[in-house]
Amino acid sequence: MRTRRPVHTLAGLLLAALALTACSGAADSGGASSSDAKAAVPEGAAGAGARKATAAPQLPATHVIRTASLTVQVKSVGKALADARSTAETAGGYVGEENTTRDEEGHEETRVVLRVPVERYDAVLTELQGAGKLLEREAKAQDVTDQVVDVDSRVKSARASVARVRELMDQATRLSDVVELEGELSRRQADLEALLARQASLKDRTSLATITLSLSERPVDTAARDDGPGFVDALAGGWDAFVTMLRWVVVVFGAVLPFAVVLGLLVLGWLRWVRPRRRAVAGASAPEQPGARD
Repeated sequence: MRTRRPVHTLAGLLLAALALTACSGAADSGGASSSDAKAAVPEGAAGAGARKATAAPQLPATHVIRTASLTVQVKSVGKALADARSTAETAGGYVGEENTTRDEEGHEETRVVLRVPVERYDAVLTELQGAGKLLEREAKAQDVTDQVVDVDSRVKSARASVARVRELMDQATRLSDVVELEGELSRRQADLEALLARQASLKDRTSLATITLSLSERPVDTAARDDGPGFVDALAGGWDAFVTMLRWVVVVFGAVLPFAVVLGLLVLGWLRWVRPRRRAVAGASAPEQPGARD
């Protein structure tokens, strides 16, 4: 019995030690895993927070009306015009207006208005001005973002207003209320249609750029255009002024001539008939003086 008790006691101590070791190992592994999880989670959270902090705020879209005018000298206006049409249609645009004339020397001149998407505006402009000799170029850009935002907001408000009036009409029971609400609904619908038309116009002008292309076969003499006036030019200008003044004198004389003829006839009649008769009447009616007979 004495030898069995120490054995049982030693076995119990060994089991207790093993249990404590297992618990401590589990605790250590749990702490390690929890620390690893904690370390992993803050890193992800920190990364997401960093991305949110560094992400740039989204700016509102800008709406710009782009217009340009080109004057190009080409060898053949017909060929250049066909190429311009093809360029606009390939870019997703269309020809809005076209006007072709021919001068006395047989040179053609064409003015065509092209509408192209704004994202293809620069490419189309470059291709058009490369069709010949570029004589003049003018490009403008007008930012209408504020107008677009304002019109969009007013359209939403107008639609909500029309919807409210329609709800009131559905709830109205008296005829006078229905008539009054119908008038108010017509007025608000008219305002909404005007806003929708303006919204569509802004959308069209901001989504499609306008390019006015002038094609000419006639060469431009820039040297003669840049020179100042000379003696011959001054003489020609003076002669034109003299002819213009003489023409106006003739016009004025022609306008005054009928009145002058009538006035002359009246004066002539006065001198030949009226005045002598008045003198004769005055002489006949004058009293004789007393000493005239003596």
